[in-house]
Amino acid sequence: MDTKALLKKVRKIEIKTRRLSDNVFGGEYHSTFKGRGMTFSEVRQYQFGDDVRTIDWNVTARYQEPFVKVFEEERELTLMLAVDISGSAFFGTQQQFKKEILIEMAATLAFSALQNNDKVGLILFSQDIELYIPPKKGRSHILRIIREMLEFEPQFKGTSVNRAFEFISAVLKKKAIVFLLSDFVCPMDYEKTLRIAAKKHDLTSIRLYDPREEAIPNLGLIPLMDSETGKMQWVNTQSKKLRQAYEANHKDLVTTFSRLHQKNGAGTIHCSVNESYVKKLLAYFKARL
Repeated sequence: MDTKALLKKVRKIEIKTRRLSDNVFGGEYHSTFKGRGMTFSEVRQYQFGDDVRTIDWNVTARYQEPFVKVFEEERELTLMLAVDISGSAFFGTQQQFKKEILIEMAATLAFSALQNNDKVGLILFSQDIELYIPPKKGRSHILRIIREMLEFEPQFKGTSVNRAFEFISAVLKKKAIVFLLSDFVCPMDYEKTLRIAAKKHDLTSIRLYDPREEAIPNLGLIPLMDSETGKMQWVNTQSKKLRQAYEANHKDLVTTFSRLHQKNGAGTIHCSVNESYVKKLLAYFKARL
């Protein structure tokens, strides 16, 4: 992708996702993810309706009229986005590849954090950590994150959510808001690292899937290629047994994903590529209030 085309695409994503974060998600994000506490800001004269528990009795005694303490939220939060860029992210049977939707979701969350003056960082992972951008504030930093998600060429095609969780725990020393975005088509060997990450951080995993990953239609004898290994295999989709096994395998993946996250106190969002991720995110935020 040449520079002009890349900048055009970055701008297009910025316009779409920033509008969403400004008009839809900003307030929900702020309400869902609280700061670390309240800090003293100033004292001012008592006004009707103020909580009497906030009266500063020393200042009140000095000036012979009531004054109250004003506190503000200590907002300094960090949002870390861990985005799957493995081979399966380039799969799609609808209007977009999964990767394109993952980028839009991540950008929307990033601009919501920007609106609340939070730091944002990025991890791109496949079967290993491909790229790490430390958390910073500012619009130019968010645009860099979007550019990297669009342009970065992964070295590997496999997926290791286990490696992503392991890296998150190692690199983030203080509690952070973490969103891990993936299709979770990977080995289910991540319970230990998930538990450690969820205990330390406010962790939410977003599972994005394509309808063709839930069930395979009867199309006769067709060639199928594994996007992560590159292996090609002819499959007889007329076989009812094969189609049932395919569906059972996907259901097992979903069940395990949900069970592991619920067991370890992490949030989850399931979103199909043909569903509105806007509605999914909003519903998730509102459910946490």
